Amino acid sequence: MAKAMHRGGEGRPRQRSIDEQLAELQEETGEQHVAVTFTLNAVTQTVVLPSRTLASDAIRHHLRQTGTHVGCEHGVCGACTVLLDGKPVRSCLVLAASLEGREVTTVEGLVEPDGTLHPVQQAFIDCHGLQCGFCTPGFVTTIAAFLEENDSPTREEATDAIAGNLCRCTGYQNIRAAVLRAAEIKRERSGEFPLGEDDESSRASLDPKVRGTTNPVAGRAGRA
Repeated sequence: MAKAMHRGGEGRPRQRSIDEQLAELQEETGEQHVAVTFTLNAVTQTVVLPSRTLASDAIRHHLRQTGTHVGCEHGVCGACTVLLDGKPVRSCLVLAASLEGREVTTVEGLVEPDGTLHPVQQAFIDCHGLQCGFCTPGFVTTIAAFLEENDSPTREEATDAIAGNLCRCTGYQNIRAAVLRAAEIKRERSGEFPLGEDDESSRASLDPKVRGTTNPVAGRAGRA
């Protein structure tokens, strides 16, 4: 005779506890598993997975946040960069078990609840900062964290900020421009003048950005 199934209320199968799941997986696979609870993009998640699982694999394969890309798997390219408690980390170098009780933000989590793009995401569109897009999530999370510490970077500081991420498509000029543009957007959204201090020199600097530098048709102003 088959064993009776343990059931909860209303005749439903009783949900197994985490300890029971871990013991069952240990018996089935011979491999140690762990239960990890952490916040991913503002949602608390609990996943049961092999103790050797990398954070990048837990995020992509177990929790299906596939915006995080995996490139070199050696922590060199930066494509898998996520924010761990607000700081950029290479998720391919972090064990999922170490995420316990912590907060992870991927490129998906940077979007505002109303769908507004993060300033860095918007800047990548404005400045054509992506081509194939594979490296883009890592750049976006890296730059987002950088701008939290430096909201008015120079060109040299913007270059340094992206130096640890690799892009195989571009010469990085547009990505660097996106860093500076994102800083402008952040300032503008916070009610500040986009170029920083609102003075005559900043407005003079903004004018060609808005109007462009091309000559009128036929190369002469006022010609009919």
